[in-house]
Amino acid sequence: MTTTTPGLVCAHHHLYSTLARGMPAPARQPRTFLDILEQIWWRLDVALDADTLHWSALLGAVEALASGTTGIIDHHESPSLIDGSLDIISAACTSVGVRVNCCYGVTDRHGREAGQRGLRENERFLRAGGRGMVGVHAAFTCSDELLRSASDLADELGTGVHIHVGEGPDDRDAARRLEGLATDDWLLVHCVDVDRPLRGTIAHNPRSNMNNGVGYAVPGERANDIVLGTDGIGADMLEEMRLAYVALRAHDVSQSPETVWSWLENGFSFFPECRGDVVEWNYDHVDSPWHVAFTPGIRAINVTSADGERLLVDGRPTRVDIDEVRAKAAEAARRLFAKL
Repeated sequence: MTTTTPGLVCAHHHLYSTLARGMPAPARQPRTFLDILEQIWWRLDVALDADTLHWSALLGAVEALASGTTGIIDHHESPSLIDGSLDIISAACTSVGVRVNCCYGVTDRHGREAGQRGLRENERFLRAGGRGMVGVHAAFTCSDELLRSASDLADELGTGVHIHVGEGPDDRDAARRLEGLATDDWLLVHCVDVDRPLRGTIAHNPRSNMNNGVGYAVPGERANDIVLGTDGIGADMLEEMRLAYVALRAHDVSQSPETVWSWLENGFSFFPECRGDVVEWNYDHVDSPWHVAFTPGIRAINVTSADGERLLVDGRPTRVDIDEVRAKAAEAARRLFAKL
């Protein structure tokens, strides 16, 4: 027996990291969160070019669709390819049939001019009709001037800011610096080390936080709306929901799967159209948080868009050749790894 649900939403993704699986190990073992950023992710993002970004985003979108995820809020950085990078991601997702909300994560890590170019890429994409937000990497890699400029641009364009906040100890001062800037339409990612309330929606990413050893964010104890993301580790939102539930129970054994299911459903506030998509699953109780929490291996069989197009049939996307995508992505990954 099968059951159906609306399309799911990944409320924080890094599609540029899809090709990172199997990348060469860093020269020395990372021992802190900053080490992980400097030795892995900041090496990867600077190595991206148009071709590797295309295949990374395309494969990530296909894998999202195969997991029943039809909406992605993406946070992107590619310092060597800023101009036009959001168009590449948007086009890749559109070609698969997955909705995407894009932003470029501005930072001063590569100098003031690179930070300004990131702002211009956000502005260009949004003014051209792209769906997205103004992206900021994190407060600890940005000057107060750049944070204010990003906030002002978001206000001018009528959107929010998508930003990592207090992901680790190096960004512990973020909440203080963002007070007075953050508004209700901001998307605050992680919020592990946050010592005061901030306006905005919090994107909880339990698997990533565990993988980076930064601690538990205790999202259930905050007054903000909570949504679920993956921080770039795929877009299987039922799997993320299961892990989020286990992490929540480890913190508070009185909690139930309904709490985490509500976080998953909150993603519809960013993509209300996904409610009209129809995902058919290989299990007959996907509409029950208790069943999903304790049933691994649930997979999407068919996905039909709100306008009636069949996007996934028998687990395979209809708009692209999945075998070709995987083969081309593997070639792109080898080129990317050679740069590293």
